[in-house]
Amino acid sequence: MQVKDIYIYPVKSLGGVRVSSAEVREKGFALDRRWMLVDEKGMFMTQRKIHHMALLQVVLEPQGLKVFHKQDKDMSITVPFDVDHFKKGRVQIWDDEVNAYSFGKEINQWFSDALGQKCMLVHMKETTDRKVEHQYRNHNEQVSFADAMPFLLIGQASLEDLNSRLTNPIGMERFRPNFVIEGGQPFEEDGWKALRIGNIRFRVTKPCARCVMTTVDQDSGKRGKEPLATLASFRNVGGKVLFGQNMVAYGRGVVKVGDPLLIDDI
Repeated sequence: MQVKDIYIYPVKSLGGVRVSSAEVREKGFALDRRWMLVDEKGMFMTQRKIHHMALLQVVLEPQGLKVFHKQDKDMSITVPFDVDHFKKGRVQIWDDEVNAYSFGKEINQWFSDALGQKCMLVHMKETTDRKVEHQYRNHNEQVSFADAMPFLLIGQASLEDLNSRLTNPIGMERFRPNFVIEGGQPFEEDGWKALRIGNIRFRVTKPCARCVMTTVDQDSGKRGKEPLATLASFRNVGGKVLFGQNMVAYGRGVVKVGDPLLIDDI
């Protein structure tokens, strides 16, 4: 088995970026979910409620993140990596309240206009303290603005199995993985406890419970019933619909598309 695809999602709930390699850090890949949109109360925003967030696509450029609207590519803005004056504040992500740093009025206004509601873009520094939920951490592992865990892995064979059950097959982008693995059997990843990708060891913490976000078409921003309805018919465990495995990393370094995956002892 080997790595087929690597994805990062710089701004939480906006379009992801396929990369050929990525730097593994404790919180997740470098640049992965280090930015997030929040509402006027400082509460995080996602496609679960604001489906048309799917229409905002991110591109990595040398000077920063370019964000554009998929249906109007001339509607774009660049969020610089280098910002001299961040304004520090507190924002809410699920049950966690964490420090974040906001940008200026121009950037916030662009996102507010694009989404049709007032919002603010915020950034998480590497020094920000947001720990993985206590029942899943061994060494006070940290996480970014991701929902729960630094990394998500899905086998390509698992998606192909799901698509064989759907009238209209879907792409892997619905599930927002960091790693897509080729080789192996459908849902083989369910039984993994630890693994190595390249020279880096990962511990599998828990299966990923899927939500309505998987039903948002990433090209139209519209919500349907699939694939959640079909997944629920054969992947429902204890009331949770499972697809993919969450992980933490026990190492630092660079991983690449084509790197071998080896199952490790726990």
